[in-house]
Amino acid sequence: MSASMVTPMSASRLEQRKAQTRRKLVDAARAMLADGTAQRASIQDITEAADVGFGSFYNHFTSKDDLFVAAVADVLEEVGALLERLNRELADPAAGFAQSVRLAVRMARKRPQVAHILVRHGLSYLDGRHGLTPRILPDIIRAVEAGRFTVDNPRLAFATTFGSVLGTLQLTLVDPDFAAQPVDEQLAEQLLRMFGVAADEARELATGPLPDLP
Repeated sequence: MSASMVTPMSASRLEQRKAQTRRKLVDAARAMLADGTAQRASIQDITEAADVGFGSFYNHFTSKDDLFVAAVADVLEEVGALLERLNRELADPAAGFAQSVRLAVRMARKRPQVAHILVRHGLSYLDGRHGLTPRILPDIIRAVEAGRFTVDNPRLAFATTFGSVLGTLQLTLVDPDFAAQPVDEQLAEQLLRMFGVAADEARELATGPLPDLP
């Protein structure tokens, strides 16, 4: 079809097909990142898992590393956007922080693929622009500014939070006895107390009702 024959409708369908192909590739990469097979996977393996043509890979990514970076960013953005949506109604940054921590930990049960990817690859994106960083770090900064947290270095507080969430996710994924405990509440309460919230209030913030995690 010549350029002069491409109608707006056919162009739209073409863009839709391209988006669907890219989505299939990213989804296949996410599955490999979660199960630990990404490093040894070939582009042929990836395109077969995605059920797309081998040649279509290079219409979207320059290499498999390029794809896997995009897949991790996709997971982080999915988590971050979800937390942002569920926390939208919370005016208190300390409450938003506690809820974000608890929901992130609950990913192990509700979204195990996401949890595995966060554990395996999340730490490399600690200072990234996607996922938890632009959602939780601002809550910490606002809580400090409002006098809710007593923290000298908000970025260090975020690093402490991020590492604690990843460690808790890992234990939840591999240890059924650990997972059976209310570890989301326990972690949120411990972090709140570490950041200067009184014990009784920290427990109240960490044990309140949560929105459903889809």
